Amino acid sequence: MAEYAIGLDYGTNSARAIVVDCADGTILGSHVYGYAHGEMGVMGDPKDPNVARQHPADYLEGLELTVKGALAAADIDVGQVVGMGVDATASTPIPVDENGDALALMETFNDHPAAMAWLWKDHTSDGEANEITEKARAMRPAYLAKCGGTYSTEWYWSKLLRCARTAPEVYDAAYTWIELPDWIPFVLTGNQVRCLCAAGHKGLYSPEWNGFADAAFLGAVDPCLVRIRETLPDEAHHIGKAAGALTAAWAEKLGLPEGIPVAVGTIDAHAGAVGSGVKPGTMVKIIGTSTCDIAVASLDAQLPDIPGICGVAHESVLPGCYGLEAGQSAVGDIFNWFVHKVEPGNGALHDQLGEEALALKPGESGLLALDWENGNRSTLTDPKLTGLILGLSLHTSPAEIFRALVEATAFGARVIIERYREYGVPIERVVNCGGIALKSPLTMQTYADVLGCSMEISANEQSCALGAAMAGSVVGGVYPNFGEASEAMTGVMDRVYEPIPEHQVVYDRLFGLYKKLHDLFGTREYAENQFGLMKELINIREEVRNG
Repeated sequence: MAEYAIGLDYGTNSARAIVVDCADGTILGSHVYGYAHGEMGVMGDPKDPNVARQHPADYLEGLELTVKGALAAADIDVGQVVGMGVDATASTPIPVDENGDALALMETFNDHPAAMAWLWKDHTSDGEANEITEKARAMRPAYLAKCGGTYSTEWYWSKLLRCARTAPEVYDAAYTWIELPDWIPFVLTGNQVRCLCAAGHKGLYSPEWNGFADAAFLGAVDPCLVRIRETLPDEAHHIGKAAGALTAAWAEKLGLPEGIPVAVGTIDAHAGAVGSGVKPGTMVKIIGTSTCDIAVASLDAQLPDIPGICGVAHESVLPGCYGLEAGQSAVGDIFNWFVHKVEPGNGALHDQLGEEALALKPGESGLLALDWENGNRSTLTDPKLTGLILGLSLHTSPAEIFRALVEATAFGARVIIERYREYGVPIERVVNCGGIALKSPLTMQTYADVLGCSMEISANEQSCALGAAMAGSVVGGVYPNFGEASEAMTGVMDRVYEPIPEHQVVYDRLFGLYKKLHDLFGTREYAENQFGLMKELINIREEVRNG
């Protein structure tokens, strides 16, 4: 008898549900819901580009519409659905009452920005993140060692503290705050279970510390945080465990059997890694609006603390492994900014610009860019860095700029992979997933040339949702572990992008220049005069053009 699992994927702009055949990972039905509130599902503030919020009502509407739509498309016997899994963006904490209901769903706070979900890319809490970093440096250096040396403005405690400082009426009304990948399983099961994924990478949680950051530390940052700490459980769990069983109410809404297991939630990028076959030695690049570079290592390995890497967390990606996360705060968002905000001439869109840029040779444009339009997540962990394009002339074309932006994201990716390797994390293979990986030959070939290794592509366009469905298959008893689930349900495409040696030579030179800009603007220590940098770009351009 066939067995099916449902994967729920809550991304930055939309929610998706898929119905998967557990035997081989085939997606039988899929449905997408674009969040209704705000531009592309994100509520911002025209006066403050750092604000990014979402309305929890969109999550609930998306839950019902996507699951029912995916089931209708799959046309299966729902009695054969064995489990569900959930992934979502993080850190995206939601203020809730004692029953777990989001404050924004109440009339009092329905349109209050601070009562919304604080989306991962909300950067309003930079000052608070700095406070937490400095206090940890003085009191709990071990906390910083596990999150790359700096606590991020994108993460749980900094966002809570920002709310307490700027919207005390919301903070005081909240009993606790729940991460989005924990809230959806709670909605489905009625159980408030925290996932190791978001807790370990964003919430200062570790089994070594007996749970979340201790009350004495949080109280030293600000006494208001202690109250929330007291609402958090002592233990978080990995995705191989069930958060609970589907309630009768939600079973009726979704048209599913009551009581099927719902896996503990996970971060969307981590689910993408699982759905792409991550394992020790295989790094997965999840390329979307931003990127996450996910690696794992056995719990038996002796891992050092890695500066600038977002986290080394216990069983945060796969059971039995440390999960390592790094990434870039903007990749697809940079491309979208150029296409839709700058609006280059002749109505050029992604595909046209990509084709024109692919026809250019590395170095031919004379341009060099920094990929920091939304700050730097790894390895500088600095949200106040900004983008830059160097080498512009009166002859520069839109396609040349577009290629330079793609190259900048590739150089940023190389910084990350070199940091992993520098600290002994084996990266023998790179698998990419996400729409850009599937649709942009320019990006994938550039990454192969800049990183100097093969770029494989996950066979499943919906790798994040597939990873969530795989968790559903494990808690549903189809597979005893993720190793066997991965063997059966994941794969890569036949096409592999291989490095082109002559391109590598040019990109090695350009990466050296990128590193100078990176260190000049991104570090305090670097002070070398850059009088020759623009001229070297011109030299490379002329050499390439003259053959």
